[in-house]
Amino acid sequence: MESKIYYTALQPFDANHKHGFSWEDYLAFSEINHLKELVSLDGNLNRLLFVPEMDTEADWEHLATDQGLVMFYFNTLDYVLEKVKAIPYFNLLAIVKEPNAIKADLSDQFEFVGYDLITIGGDTSALSNGGGFDNTFLATDLNTLGLISDYNKVKRIQRELPLNNPDQDDTTCCLYEVWRHKIIGRKLTN
Repeated sequence: MESKIYYTALQPFDANHKHGFSWEDYLAFSEINHLKELVSLDGNLNRLLFVPEMDTEADWEHLATDQGLVMFYFNTLDYVLEKVKAIPYFNLLAIVKEPNAIKADLSDQFEFVGYDLITIGGDTSALSNGGGFDNTFLATDLNTLGLISDYNKVKRIQRELPLNNPDQDDTTCCLYEVWRHKIIGRKLTN
């Protein structure tokens, strides 16, 4: 069975971030000192760049839901691109919920950036905004974008988080495979 691909456009979170929680404060809080940018599905740190019109049937046709919850992932790339057409810099992401070990074939337009673990029924990343689960994984297990690069490692973390932390919130998570567009929304560098 082929995996369903969803799309979203999220605010970058890096040293140039100027709104709310600063990059410097985040690095001190998280102790993930090797990050060059956080590319996460965490809705608190990498916010959605547009607000869907929740009272229009047209927008609801594009929204992904899970057990009655709106996920702010969208089922068509064209819908997301239309919503962010005036925004020059953002992370255009393609994601797969609960992927298997064989990655989606998106490499023509997107680059694989890693796996994220998002709390069930929420939008918090256990990897980059969970408050530390050193008995299950370390900050050094994350790549320079705040994600896990290896499928087997992230599956182990997903399985062990609730077992090792039974009294903690945000440990039962959905796994997402995350790809970032190679060109659209990226900063041009010389």
